[in-house]
Amino acid sequence: MLGLGLASGAYLALRQPKKQQADLRLWTFAKPHGEAYMEALPAFQRKHPEVSVDIQIVAWEAVTSRLQAAFWSGLDVPDLVEVEISEAGSFFRGRLESIGFLDLTERIHQTGLWERVVRARFAPYTTRGRIFGVPHDVHPVMLAYRRDLIEKLRIDVDKIQTWDDFVEVGRRVTEPGKRFMMELPTAEASRLEAMLFQRDGGYFDPQGRCIIDNETAVQTMMAYVPMVAGRYRIGSDLGGGQIFTRALEDGYFLFMIAPDWRTKLIEQDVPKVGGRMALMPVPAVQPGGRRTTTWGGTMIGITRKSPNPDLAWELIMHLYFNKEDLAKRFRDTNILPPARDLWDHPAYDEPRPFWSTQPLGRLYANLAPDVPFQYTSPFISLAKAKMSEALIACVQYYNRYGDRGFEGFVRRQLKVSAEEVRRVMRRNPYVTE
Repeated sequence: MLGLGLASGAYLALRQPKKQQADLRLWTFAKPHGEAYMEALPAFQRKHPEVSVDIQIVAWEAVTSRLQAAFWSGLDVPDLVEVEISEAGSFFRGRLESIGFLDLTERIHQTGLWERVVRARFAPYTTRGRIFGVPHDVHPVMLAYRRDLIEKLRIDVDKIQTWDDFVEVGRRVTEPGKRFMMELPTAEASRLEAMLFQRDGGYFDPQGRCIIDNETAVQTMMAYVPMVAGRYRIGSDLGGGQIFTRALEDGYFLFMIAPDWRTKLIEQDVPKVGGRMALMPVPAVQPGGRRTTTWGGTMIGITRKSPNPDLAWELIMHLYFNKEDLAKRFRDTNILPPARDLWDHPAYDEPRPFWSTQPLGRLYANLAPDVPFQYTSPFISLAKAKMSEALIACVQYYNRYGDRGFEGFVRRQLKVSAEEVRRVMRRNPYVTE
């Protein structure tokens, strides 16, 4: 790893472009983010006419690999960077003073963000009690469904209160090869992960210990796999792109897990179902339990080498917490901002024709304060990969043997996956202090 880091640093040093002259440089991996920030920039520059700001849309892979290499090699880095939630932990290796991002804990408390923002959203960007990123979003999850088909099948969504209720209905209406109750993958763990978070589980605990084999993980896997495998499965997955579009148009899937950002993708990719889609809270694990979870996220951080950290912080506050800008951005992206005091804007109560005139923003805002905590680690990518491997193995077992010996297999498989993560963690003495 050290050799690779040095080699990468040497390569970047030789190919280092001429340093930008902008006073502030911001990298984002998401094109919609970059476009929204460019729209919001003139108002910031009217307050600071002497300040130049360069917003760059950089490929997701480059944000992680290039920035890591630049941090390790002491090369030039931008002032601000947006990082996707599943990669944030990879930047939190080593001693706190060695992390390439600035510790924002005091600023977050002094400016009132700790009270304004949904508290759970700071957890993925926190290590050893210190916060290194400001959350861009909340990403509460609902279920999106084909309202017209649900009504035709005489399904009363208000009576679906728990996952047991959902599975019961799903077994009644699912017809393999023709129609499935829900879009659920068998080879990657994104939806399993969302259900794990709903149960207050996760990949790591607040102290950074791997917990993908604890009782919560076992029970989540045992609940998920029979939904996608075996004789009575109610879920299936055909992939994305045009295949997903056609499947939704044809009614192959009745329900799907939908964080706020995914509703915009559905609007854009499957316009033919407009007016026939609707949203409902996620079924609870137990009666009266949490009716949402979370999927995805982004942080913005200030790099430690930024010569203008105060100005960079002011730009964050402008881009992330300006009520009017965020209302317009919500209309464009359906992404709910992280601060609760922003949600009283009329934009969040507007009926959406695509979603059967439901007030999409208010539905998500009502659930957002209850999104679960999720904790990170420099080994989060490895843990996610091992969870997907465990899911594949458990699906294969269940398809072959069903319930016979299934619980024992799940426990053994998750234990193997967790031990592989722990073994790699033990090999790296520089992860934490």
